[in-house]
Amino acid sequence: MFDNLSDKLQEVFRKLRGQSKLTEENMAEALREVRRALLEADVSLSVVKDFIAKTREAAVGQDVLKNLNPGQQLIKIVHDELVTLLGGEHAPLTRNNNGPTVILMAGLQGSGKTTSAGKLALTLRKQGMKPLLVACDIYRPAAIQQLQVLGKQIDVPVFTMDPSTPAVKIAEDGLAHARQHGHNFVIVDTAGRLHIDEALMAELKAIQDAVQPQDTLLVVDSMIGQDAVRMAESFHAQVTLTGVVLTKLDGDTRGGAALSVKAVTGCPIKYMASGEKIEPLAPFHPERIATRILGMGDVLTLIEKAQESIDADEAMAMEAKLRKAEFTLEDFMSQMKMMKKLGSMEQIFSMIPGINQLFKKDDMKEKLAEGEKQLKVIESMIYSMTVQERRQPDILNASRKIRVARGSGTSVQEINKLLKDFQQMKKMVKMLSGSGMLPGGGGPGGGGKKKGRFKLPPGFPPMPMG
Repeated sequence: MFDNLSDKLQEVFRKLRGQSKLTEENMAEALREVRRALLEADVSLSVVKDFIAKTREAAVGQDVLKNLNPGQQLIKIVHDELVTLLGGEHAPLTRNNNGPTVILMAGLQGSGKTTSAGKLALTLRKQGMKPLLVACDIYRPAAIQQLQVLGKQIDVPVFTMDPSTPAVKIAEDGLAHARQHGHNFVIVDTAGRLHIDEALMAELKAIQDAVQPQDTLLVVDSMIGQDAVRMAESFHAQVTLTGVVLTKLDGDTRGGAALSVKAVTGCPIKYMASGEKIEPLAPFHPERIATRILGMGDVLTLIEKAQESIDADEAMAMEAKLRKAEFTLEDFMSQMKMMKKLGSMEQIFSMIPGINQLFKKDDMKEKLAEGEKQLKVIESMIYSMTVQERRQPDILNASRKIRVARGSGTSVQEINKLLKDFQQMKKMVKMLSGSGMLPGGGGPGGGGKKKGRFKLPPGFPPMPMG
């Protein structure tokens, strides 16, 4: 989402290296570039002006801190201002202590409102809550059916009534149903329009008055840039909003909506979403987004994704197999599936601090794309083997290799290379374990069950070498 903005800001910071102090002169040039970068990212002009003014006030005349050059000092100042601009800290949902917590979802057609309602319900269910989806979009064809399909996919009940029933009545009865059946969250999916009109706002206000939601979340399509900010501002002027959900962040968006919407509306961004795949909404953390924009990675989010996606018991079992050199191609496939849950290699690497400094951006993308492609080839080869062959690769003789190669669209040479690399990897891990560099090794530094000096990240598959 912020790739272009991140690249441009990092170039600004590089130009300040070698300076001994932040001065009016070098700051003027740097801030002109920052201003241009923000405008090209489609950030609102008024927001840019205010941001630059605050950054200048904070930066000019400051002595460079020990061990920091002016570029690093400016990064710190811009980071702090970005965090403030994005809302300061994560804004959680408001809870109702006297009954079900009601969340009203609002937005225009095509913004991803109904899908976001389903994703939010999944988020809450995974947190141990008991959500109920209420279908109040009685105008868009198949809107109710869409919510029912989503509810079935994520195992969350959906309250519906005849489409001829007024939306306000559906919302009221849905809330009553939630109270009767012990649901502690009610997510009301309201109707959208192709544009903001009086009918849309009147119905939204009526539902809001009827169910008194703790949160009214506006779902904003980040792909529409400044139109998203204007739309949010218009909604907020007529209906009391408490937060924003940014969608389609995986698209070709420059990030201006995310940087503008909080400053323009005063409403915090509470969640963000990418794509149509039904997965939990990602909480919006201003601090983490700011570090991503500045190319500093996002380790906390990576850790959280790993904790959600990786089975800790299975990871420990795999580690034990590695130490004993009992790791099979079948186990390798299982680990690859775990890794896929974290996202693409590019997404994972983008969260690692400093990784973008190791490669030129295009080179890194090319290498990661090639890595993804190679993993797919490996996956195809392993899937073309029988279960016994995956568990005992040594039984793969010439005829079996020919069959696997034909089934995977590869060559016998590629099969041989996979098997050779896999055996080398097992030997290397066994050697590391024996030398005490892996936990539980018996060699120097291993100390039996004592912690060693090196530990493979749980759930990360060992990659074939070469």
